[in-house]
Amino acid sequence: MKLVALTYVALLVGTGCAVAQQSNTMTSGRPSAVLDDAQCQAVWQMASPNGATISKDQAVPYIVNFQLVDGDGDGSISADEFKTGCGKGLVKNPKP
Repeated sequence: MKLVALTYVALLVGTGCAVAQQSNTMTSGRPSAVLDDAQCQAVWQMASPNGATISKDQAVPYIVNFQLVDGDGDGSISADEFKTGCGKGLVKNPKP
């Protein structure tokens, strides 16, 4: 009986550790809202008509989590960072 109880506790602890480890690797993205290339390009054109990087203030209507999209941490989002964010569900289309 003690062996069964000990095995049960070990399984619970192991499962808890696996879930905790998995949650550390998740992002704040919206996997169901990933934009395809055409959608991403259309939103980028709205966010940056001239193709220049966009600041945090400019990104508000389009970006779910600015820090996750700003991969290099320079305080602005480039076209490449924006595209990466689209693929992670971190960019939204304000005009669905």
